[in-house]
Amino acid sequence: MRRVFAAAGFVALSGALVMSFLLAPTSHLRASSGDSATFLIPAADGYGIADCLIGGGDCGLVVAQSWCEAHGWGRAASFGRAAAEDMTGSTAPIVTVSGNLSGAGARPLSITCID
Repeated sequence: MRRVFAAAGFVALSGALVMSFLLAPTSHLRASSGDSATFLIPAADGYGIADCLIGGGDCGLVVAQSWCEAHGWGRAASFGRAAAEDMTGSTAPIVTVSGNLSGAGARPLSITCID
């Protein structure tokens, strides 16, 4: 008798698991529902991408495109240093470090992605 209940429980659990995958949303989910998203990245991220993004050349385009694709967006619309209006007053004031693009306290980098 216990085997019958165990088998019935297993079948019910397996069916619930299969149904959860069938009823899961198939559309791409992302945090922003608009047509674009702007990401602020610390200049001192440790990967050294600041030089590429600030330079505006092919290196920056590759990094920005890869960033957007990795976060579910189609392509990069713009990239570079973040404008003052892109940042809120919730962080400490930004002090630009002269001669060091990726130093701690340098203005963050900005990547704007679109579909």
